[in-house]
Amino acid sequence: MAPSTVFMEPDNLLTPKEKNKLRKPVVEKMRRDRINSSIEQLKLLLEKEFQRHQPNSKLEKADILEMTVSYLKQQSQLQVKRSFPKSSQFDFREGYSRCLQEAFHFLSLHKVRTETQTKLLSHFQK
Repeated sequence: MAPSTVFMEPDNLLTPKEKNKLRKPVVEKMRRDRINSSIEQLKLLLEKEFQRHQPNSKLEKADILEMTVSYLKQQSQLQVKRSFPKSSQFDFREGYSRCLQEAFHFLSLHKVRTETQTKLLSHFQK
């Protein structure tokens, strides 16, 4: 094959639009490389988690991202549970408050105030 020469225009002869047109594929490739590198890092970081869910299978990028999001949500929920240790006393108070709110809401819907409703409201307020 005969050698060929490629004519390259000097940078100063290109318009900004032409420069952007030439630069765009390079920038796009760099962006894709960054994405692929980050996905590969996620795969390595969470390799044990992936093996637990899908052993011996080749993961697609979308699978890696979905499983990472799921894992992070799970970890976030565990951290919230650890930071607020619930006691039976706390559960009772929380349940009582919710019940009280529901009772007030129910009683407030009925415009007729009977003696029983009034007694019940005053009892709850104690």
